[in-house]
Amino acid sequence: MATVDAIHTATIQVLAAEGLALCTTTRVAERAGVSVGSLYQYYPNRRSLLAAVLGRHLDHVAEAVEQTCIAQRSKPIADMAQALVHAFIGAKLEHPAASKALYAVAEEHGGAALVTHAKARMHKAVALMLDTATDARFNELNTVSLLTMSAMIGPVQALLEEDASAEFTKALRAHLCRLIQAYLRSVSRSA
Repeated sequence: MATVDAIHTATIQVLAAEGLALCTTTRVAERAGVSVGSLYQYYPNRRSLLAAVLGRHLDHVAEAVEQTCIAQRSKPIADMAQALVHAFIGAKLEHPAASKALYAVAEEHGGAALVTHAKARMHKAVALMLDTATDARFNELNTVSLLTMSAMIGPVQALLEEDASAEFTKALRAHLCRLIQAYLRSVSRSA
């Protein structure tokens, strides 16, 4: 497992430093301190390597959202929204260089299917959480869940692309909390 972790870390480092076009198995193996043959024991080609690294990253983000949604069940929507925003941004910014570098992979190498799967997990978790809100009910839970997640994804991607400061990131968190809370209040009915 240590070798796989080293290969994944090296892949992200090469992606971040040199871009997708120059992220070759040879460069990754060199950066990881393993032979190309060792890399190929785990991944038969570059595409499978990139998909695995992206998949691990997306799983991490989806798990953070899922765990937060479980913890926030049976709470008011304001608390749910705040916790959700903090969990999503926290997971995306835990390794900002990785998140940023992996956007290029998400567009190719089977990334769209991995992204779709991760989004589906997060939408389901949000819907299950919102269905337990103590102070609100939703008629179109799936739509509300989809829009709640979508409202966060775009701004966070922009944040990563611009290498935003800590001050701006803090402000974005606060604004997204207010945005999601206001949206949830506007589309809900009293419990």
